[in-house]
Amino acid sequence: MEYQSHSGQQHQPPLYSEKIISDRKIFFLDLKENNRGKFVKITEDVKGRRDTIMVPIEALAEFYDALGRVVDESGVEFPDDEELDEGRKN
Repeated sequence: MEYQSHSGQQHQPPLYSEKIISDRKIFFLDLKENNRGKFVKITEDVKGRRDTIMVPIEALAEFYDALGRVVDESGVEFPDDEELDEGRKN
C-alpha cells in the first residue's frame, strides 16, 4: 500500500508507529524506509500545525543516548512498568 501526499509524491506506510498524547500536543513516531534507508520521522501536532524532524537510522543510537542524558538532567521521574502498562490500557 502506498500513500500519496498533497504534492503528488507517493509514500510507503510506516514500518512501525507510536502515538503520544500530551495535553494539547500529539507526537507521532514513525519508523519508515525510503531509497536511502530507514529513518525515524518524529512529528509534533499542535492544533493542526505540524513540525517534523527525520532521524536517520545510523544516528538513532546517538539520538537515543543524548535524549537519555537530557532526561537524566531534567529530574523527571518515570512510572514503573506496571503503571505504564495500565496507562496504555486506558
